[in-house]
Amino acid sequence: MLSRSEENYLKAIFHLRIEKNSAVSTTELAEHLNTKPSSVTDMLQRLNSNKWVDYRKYRGVILSRNGEQAALKIIRKHRLWEVFLVEHLNFSWDEVHEVAEQLEHIQSEQLTSSLDQFLNFPKYDPHGDPIPDATLQLSRRTKKLLSNFKRKECGVCIGVKDSSADFLKVLDRLSISLGSEIQIIDIEEFDQSMRIAVDGQQKYISTKIASNLYLNPI
Repeated sequence: MLSRSEENYLKAIFHLRIEKNSAVSTTELAEHLNTKPSSVTDMLQRLNSNKWVDYRKYRGVILSRNGEQAALKIIRKHRLWEVFLVEHLNFSWDEVHEVAEQLEHIQSEQLTSSLDQFLNFPKYDPHGDPIPDATLQLSRRTKKLLSNFKRKECGVCIGVKDSSADFLKVLDRLSISLGSEIQIIDIEEFDQSMRIAVDGQQKYISTKIASNLYLNPI
């Protein structure tokens, strides 16, 4: 059985590899997990010896087939618990991540299956990220960063690139949430900041905000 720390490493490697579509370096992992590169190297050597990853010094690390399956199981539990916390315990979307980080390490597959059924098999978590199903398959849908939209184009908010509590609170202040319809009214040439309409209400947003919002074009 994997330790909590080992599970966190597998999940981190999965997320970082998705972002960059290449092997993950020890430096990137150390920054992501806020730990020392030497500690990362020790852990990767252990995971490699147990066939969870394919690690080669100076060439980075990728997950093995077993490692990827283990990471998806952890992500599945994490995102299901986030849905439960929002829908049934009235947590806000900026509060659930830290709690789900603890709950994702519960090992009972029966509990995970029952939770999935209780929630009516959700496909996406409160941040718009896909939830692996019972066969560990992820749903796919068209999405595009708001920063890549042009004037007069429209889309529906379906996710966030940055799911930190600070960013989600900014979105709350702007009344932007999943399902919000956003139209680009104007783009400032100087810094690419935007004037947008959120469900008909005009707002001004920075380039950084636009670069962290996923929309489904309409």
